[in-house]
Amino acid sequence: MAEPTTFNTEIAVHPRLQHIGLTTGNLEPLLAWYETVLGMQAMHTSEDPTGLRSQGLEVKAVWLSNDEQNHRMAIIEIPGLEPDPERARHHRLQHLAFEYNTVEELLGTYVRLKREAILPVLAVDEGLQTAFYYADPDQNVIEINVNNYGDPFTAIEHMRSSTDFAHRPLGVHVDPGLMVEAREAGANAWQLHKRAWNNEFAPEQPWDPTVLL
Repeated sequence: MAEPTTFNTEIAVHPRLQHIGLTTGNLEPLLAWYETVLGMQAMHTSEDPTGLRSQGLEVKAVWLSNDEQNHRMAIIEIPGLEPDPERARHHRLQHLAFEYNTVEELLGTYVRLKREAILPVLAVDEGLQTAFYYADPDQNVIEINVNNYGDPFTAIEHMRSSTDFAHRPLGVHVDPGLMVEAREAGANAWQLHKRAWNNEFAPEQPWDPTVLL
């Protein structure tokens, strides 16, 4: 008689997101950008990941991480790839997100990147979180955010039951610089969120929703 199976074949198991993969035609600017923005460091570089360089396949690969995982990102350089000027109007992965622990980390990163002339293409208080979106050299959009509640389960409840989220699921646009000034003046994380939701940090130039990210 066959032994009964000892593994679950009935209910979906929820795996954790481990890493993302990108392709590019211009590797070095991308590596520099991810090191500057997210602190990504190369874990391993291969000049011939396919083993076919001798046959003319000029491919390079780099594996990167900014935490305890062996890699959070893999970037493959394929010579000849070109930017797509109509990318925003094609099917694509719209953005990738990375989470900070505190609003101070988020705002401090904004200030640091601004010194490097790296500015958000969009900044939003989304109710359950505050998020700044940046475009890398290949125009992939990277979100950095912080949970406004400081607790993932409360944020889940916000998404499920808050009238704020139901009425404005895409949140309100903010000027990160104004948030930095308010935090330096003594506003705590929750006060920043409530003031943002009241449009106290609205940017001078409203975001144009017809400009697709």
